[in-house]
Amino acid sequence: MKNSMHKRQAKEVDNSGFSPNSAAEGSRLLNKDGSTNLRKVGMGILQRYSVFHTLLRMSGTTFLFLVFLFYTTTNILFAFIYLALGIENLHGVDVSTNFITNFTQAFFFSSQTMTTVGYGHVAPSGFIANAIASIESFLGIITFALVTGMFYARFSRPKAYIKFSENFLIAPYKEGRAIMFRLATYKNNDLTEVNAEVTAAIHHMEDGKRISKFYPVPLEISRINSLALSWTCVHYITEDSPFWLMTEQELRESKVELMVTIKGFDDHYSNTVQQRTSYNHAEMVYGAKFESMYHRSETNNITEVNLNKVNAHVPFTFANDLETA
Repeated sequence: MKNSMHKRQAKEVDNSGFSPNSAAEGSRLLNKDGSTNLRKVGMGILQRYSVFHTLLRMSGTTFLFLVFLFYTTTNILFAFIYLALGIENLHGVDVSTNFITNFTQAFFFSSQTMTTVGYGHVAPSGFIANAIASIESFLGIITFALVTGMFYARFSRPKAYIKFSENFLIAPYKEGRAIMFRLATYKNNDLTEVNAEVTAAIHHMEDGKRISKFYPVPLEISRINSLALSWTCVHYITEDSPFWLMTEQELRESKVELMVTIKGFDDHYSNTVQQRTSYNHAEMVYGAKFESMYHRSETNNITEVNLNKVNAHVPFTFANDLETA
């Protein structure tokens, strides 16, 4: 049964944000972390990238490394400036014939000047040395103000803290099949008024070219009052579904991608948070059901949610599958 024979009654999405692209070749449109899998060209790198957004989105380890790298590099630069000016212009240093000794003293003086610590053991002498120290102090004040602001922005930025299942399943549901994926919050935060939206990107061959078409994927339940445990999002495959009568092979050949957006209200932030992810055809498990991921504790007075089982599923064989029909 060929995909071209399927009569699709599902309405296409006109405002998906992604235009049909004959060169897509089924590549992922959204990464697992929700970022777009795109590269913008045609303008200079400084015009294409926002330093603020880049620093906000990078990992904490990378951010700390860049701050440390900037701090160390700047102090090394000023240490060389002080050496070029003459180490004797720094009163309190022990002038030596050894370059390393002089450099380390200039480096630590630079560090004290930039952080405005000023232990008082070493002090600049002369107009030029004092002018350089003043410039460095000013640079230090500005730099640490910006770094402090970035630390606060990264710390206070609202996040949903949602863990998604690694796979989406084609599972038995009612009298037929359904697409399912699962999610849960993994921090001690509470999300209420949670909404889920799913858009499917299906790649077709038209006139010898591969193009992307987008379809809304309605869920059986698209809104829940509270995301306290886990939530299995279910799209029942009916005649109105873009996946109606599609076999496993056709699902994989059409390079299906599900783009998921979850929005909810976090009462700790008193703000709406959202998180995105996507599933592509390689992450599809055909014929499986999710296992339960929560149970009563041994003392029977609390419910335990096992976040390690958010992707736990077991195989399931359809009684009357399209493949054998």
